[in-house]
Amino acid sequence: MPKTMGILGRKIGMTRVYNEVGRSIPVTVIEAGPCTVLQKKTIDNEGYNAIQVGFLEKKASRVNKPAAGHFKRSGSSCFYHVSEFRVKDPEAYELGQQVTVKELLQIGDNVDVSSKSKGRGFQGVVKRHGFAGGRATHGSMFHRAPGSIGSSAWPSRVVKGRKLPGQMGNTLVTQKNLKVVDIREDEHILLVKGAVPGAKNGLIKIYTKG
Repeated sequence: MPKTMGILGRKIGMTRVYNEVGRSIPVTVIEAGPCTVLQKKTIDNEGYNAIQVGFLEKKASRVNKPAAGHFKRSGSSCFYHVSEFRVKDPEAYELGQQVTVKELLQIGDNVDVSSKSKGRGFQGVVKRHGFAGGRATHGSMFHRAPGSIGSSAWPSRVVKGRKLPGQMGNTLVTQKNLKVVDIREDEHILLVKGAVPGAKNGLIKIYTKG
């Protein structure tokens, strides 16, 4: 993932729009920003250039004292989500400044979108990796088990990378080069072509390609 400027958002859902020739385009609807600049990080102080932003305002009574003090330095409200983006010149931004999707993106731009995929819990090899499994009838004693997972003599261990049961989903997934189909500035809505990982209302990081 390139460490470039971007914006935070949340997934609203999916729908379709139609282009000028009537062709249906599947899109993901994202509430992108506005984000508030909370902190500027520089090479001299932190070792890299970045800005920290907050997204979705939160009641001050619902944050602890360290977080409240951090938000107070920027003179802004409290937020549910805080993240940072690498920038070339942090001094180009002011504390408390709002970053909107219209300032960063235009229709036709390509973006990289990162979010956590839906969690599926602990799953077996059939659902997690698509194994065929064994026969379901005629007295079969082998249905959805993984089968042999390695040799007993040598190397007498399970080789790394073997597909086995385990936690499925709930991992950071990045979809690259999604096209911006539409921007609705007044509602802070961004429409990108295709699917975006995660459930509705899930936090999304949108990275520009600049």
